[in-house]
Amino acid sequence: MQSLQELYKIGNGPSSSHTMGPKRATEIFKNKYKDATKFKIILYGSLALTGKGHLTDSIIKKTLDGYEVEIEFDKKTECRIHPNTFDIFAYKEGKLLDKWRVFSVGGGTFKVEGGKDIVFKDIYPQKNFKEIKEYITQNNIDLYDYVCLMEGKEEIIEFLRKVWEAMQNAIQNGLNSTGIIPGKLKLQKRANKIYENKLNFETNDIKKTRLLSSYAYATSEENASGGIIVTAPTCGACGVLPAVLYYMKHEYNIEDTEIIKALAVAGIIGNVVKTNASISGAECGCQAEIGTACSMAAAAAAYLFKQDIDRIENSAEVAMEHHLGLTCDPIYGYVQIPCIERNAVAALRALDAATLSLMLEKNKKIPFDLIVETMYETGKDLGKHYRETSEGGLAKKYCRNKYFNKEMKD
Repeated sequence: MQSLQELYKIGNGPSSSHTMGPKRATEIFKNKYKDATKFKIILYGSLALTGKGHLTDSIIKKTLDGYEVEIEFDKKTECRIHPNTFDIFAYKEGKLLDKWRVFSVGGGTFKVEGGKDIVFKDIYPQKNFKEIKEYITQNNIDLYDYVCLMEGKEEIIEFLRKVWEAMQNAIQNGLNSTGIIPGKLKLQKRANKIYENKLNFETNDIKKTRLLSSYAYATSEENASGGIIVTAPTCGACGVLPAVLYYMKHEYNIEDTEIIKALAVAGIIGNVVKTNASISGAECGCQAEIGTACSMAAAAAAYLFKQDIDRIENSAEVAMEHHLGLTCDPIYGYVQIPCIERNAVAALRALDAATLSLMLEKNKKIPFDLIVETMYETGKDLGKHYRETSEGGLAKKYCRNKYFNKEMKD
């Protein structure tokens, strides 16, 4: 497994696979051919179908500012290896210098066909949760100690400190922001209203829903507006983990040092999914994004509840299991509907999964690795129109509804 620094990435939304991944690949390619006079990009699959709404073309043009840039949306060519595929060509005075075929595999990570020049090294020898669990049990350490041992304690703590700072800033900025989220949906920002809407009969449960939802909305609205967020594990699912951690910090009076440890634990869960399945909505539906985020948050909460490795695993498994089959169907390709609300629901479910695991037997019949494998197979079985194409599900129904079409024209 790769470093957590390849999982948590601080950057602009709205999409890790549609903006962060293409941006990073384009930057590296550009720096390799600084003397080029023109770059051409051909987007395929999900990048072509939802690239406009996800600002793929905008981020590429910004990255290649100062050069002649040609971008083509190829919506017909079939993507055989990964649905987030694009070609990038470098030319000098009409002569082709080089070409890369890039796969944006989710979470801002990309691969180049043939492995040209780009190698992100594995630093964790363990490949799945079973192997990790065996290792920490044999060495009498916990998941946080394991991360520090593999990553280097000082370096990873400093990195996670910055991650946590960025997560908190996103929540605070989102809570203080009002107005319309960019895009033709003209969606009103709601985080502030949810946070301020204290009901006269507010119980502890209602308060929990109000706060968790407002924090998740705040981060997700920042993401949809192109603000600075952290992939956890992706931009589209960036609101779940910060919401749970921020809530627990303030409601349970947990120190930042403990939150950073919980981020490490959550990162391991995300890494297991990323390594053995997928965190890409275009590859496996929203279960790969929101489902993974919910598992990460549930594991982090269980750790903060001072639970052992078995209950942490139970929490992550419960969270993922009940997202199986969740489709990725963003309306008009924007990371807005149903994405923002989905982050809030998953944040609530994550904390529930962690508390439910306290009441269950330690050794459940379904291990986390099995549910990850199941999620991956389920994702592959989903019709491709349910995998971030905006051609199925809610996206299709909304656009075909005459009332809403009239609303958009007005």
